[in-house]
Amino acid sequence: MINKYSDVPLYCQLKALVLKKIDSGDYAQDSKIPSEQELCDIYNISRPTVRQAISELTNSGYLYKEKGKGTFVSKSKTHIDIKSYSGFTDSLLDSEVPGEKEIISIAVIKNTEFQKLDEVFTILRNQRVDFAEIKYVSVRNGEVFALNVSYIPISLFPNIVEDIKDKKPSYDIMRGKYPLIPAKTKSCLEVIYAEQCDSQFLQVQTGQALIRIENVLYSKSSQAVEHVITKYRADKCKLIFENSR
Repeated sequence: MINKYSDVPLYCQLKALVLKKIDSGDYAQDSKIPSEQELCDIYNISRPTVRQAISELTNSGYLYKEKGKGTFVSKSKTHIDIKSYSGFTDSLLDSEVPGEKEIISIAVIKNTEFQKLDEVFTILRNQRVDFAEIKYVSVRNGEVFALNVSYIPISLFPNIVEDIKDKKPSYDIMRGKYPLIPAKTKSCLEVIYAEQCDSQFLQVQTGQALIRIENVLYSKSSQAVEHVITKYRADKCKLIFENSR
């Protein structure tokens, strides 16, 4: 309950109570929570206090409002384990959930069309090299939460475009290519804001906050084998980092 004698502001206490009810399932996903006036009556607190708590929970993505209907509980955020990223072929071709990954386009481009490729694939620098460019979205509970673009050297995987179109499983693609199996990943994370080209795929407004992660996958011999740029909806995802010593 609310402790009016506590040093913790009342709106913060109410936020914690609402979050506890969401976590426990008392307030289920997509269910309507009590109105502002009902919360005032339940906890014997003022309307401005309730309004501030609900506003901050809405801005944080825990709640959403529907005009004329009330305030509802948002779907839970997708947990993304940065450490466990295993590469395009594993994450897309071997997905066990139908519709979890949806391919937007597959194209062949030159490294000269995207300068970053020369920085990542240093062994191929100063050469005109073909890359498979695969764009796909990640979907959870019917909602798109990430836009991915993967770049794979065709010189390393000559049939990658056809293999992906044929939905060949990763173990077939990697057969006989053990030295190229990703063994480690280097990731770079930054917060960006959605541009128009992102909005149409991620179903967000231009300017909405996104989490951009660049992953470079390396073989055991430290050769870059894949470069992936992923843009996550900040309101739909939680990133997990795990360190060990």
